[in-house]
Amino acid sequence: MAIELNHTIVPVRDKEASARFYEQIFGFEHQEPLGHFQPVRIPSQSLTLDLDDRKTVEQHHYAFKVSEPEFDEIFGRIKEGGLEYGSGPRSSTDMQTNTWNGGRGVYFRDPDGHLLELLTQDYA
Repeated sequence: MAIELNHTIVPVRDKEASARFYEQIFGFEHQEPLGHFQPVRIPSQSLTLDLDDRKTVEQHHYAFKVSEPEFDEIFGRIKEGGLEYGSGPRSSTDMQTNTWNGGRGVYFRDPDGHLLELLTQDYA
């Protein structure tokens, strides 16, 4: 059996608001609550982001590899939503994209400040 990541817990201040954000921006599937978690499923795989309410949130980085057409769709929603974005992890608000490794990439933040990355080419 191939090993695959099944779920990861994402700390948030408001799991319902975060679920709507991930559904709107990425098209992830907002699922029924699972215990105290609010899962959102990435439709192309079995991975869920299990959103969990926390009083304080340590910010993390989540990177998503997407196709060129998916990049265009998601990036369009980022711009339509008026979200700040940038070309790198330390320049996440310069309103630019990057072309690393012959692909395209962009960084932006979710409502809890997690740094989200879209990339069309692997780094390795």
